[in-house]
Amino acid sequence: MDTSAVGRLVLAGTPIGAASQASPELCRTLADADVIAAEDTRLLRTLLARTQTQTQARIVSYFEGNEAERTPGLLEDLLAGATVVVATDAGMPSVSDPGFRLVGAAIQASVPVTSVPGPSAVTTALAVSGLPCDRFCFEGFLPRGSGPRKRRLAELAAEPRTMVFFEAPHRLAEFLADAAAALGPERRAVLCRELTKPWEDIIRASLEELTRWAERHARGETTIVVAGRPERAGEGLADALEIVAERIGAGEPLSSVVSEVAALTGVRRKELYRAALAARDAR
Repeated sequence: MDTSAVGRLVLAGTPIGAASQASPELCRTLADADVIAAEDTRLLRTLLARTQTQTQARIVSYFEGNEAERTPGLLEDLLAGATVVVATDAGMPSVSDPGFRLVGAAIQASVPVTSVPGPSAVTTALAVSGLPCDRFCFEGFLPRGSGPRKRRLAELAAEPRTMVFFEAPHRLAEFLADAAAALGPERRAVLCRELTKPWEDIIRASLEELTRWAERHARGETTIVVAGRPERAGEGLADALEIVAERIGAGEPLSSVVSEVAALTGVRRKELYRAALAARDAR
């Protein structure tokens, strides 16, 4: 694909306090946008009015109820060369707010994804990474010593949540090599360097690939976002079965328990019901 013709997706975190706390860069981004996908268009217009920001952007609603439906159209805008800004209400897009679907779609289509500068590299890197950000843990800087760092990474091998790390450029390649050894060389990760600055770099690859990249290019402030441990085949079913067994043992009916646990864990109901029947008959 000719990426020179595509647009740009910008995630715009909005103030959690008064509109007067909006940064000049946020106001410029909203003014220059071609399309603004707003979680609440009324609140966005209030923000524009209170910050005296004028924009010619097409403003569309983009919230949990229509996010899946609106994403394809916004992706078309991006592929046509538009600058699309996602603005949520008092917070950061993607982080428990709309935006994750569009970030994923943009990444798949090789559309650049960035963010309005903010006070924290943690939520910014998480939001632009394209990795799951409904649950995450912040690890910051790991120990400088090789032994303690490897031990901490070994402890994180079973962590199911997305993880966010900081690392100094002169230790980056060593950190990534240790992470690849502990978490697996194919574990998905995103390296974010100099976020929101003119020379911003966002590299999405495996830990092994990022290690090779860092051996040649490590420099600048870096945040690394690493995917949590993938669920192993059958593991979700085993956990769900354990919950079902406990509740049946407490006297609850099998059918209703299976329905509730399937909804809770994401395991298919029919698969869970068959496994629960087999486990009950085996006792």
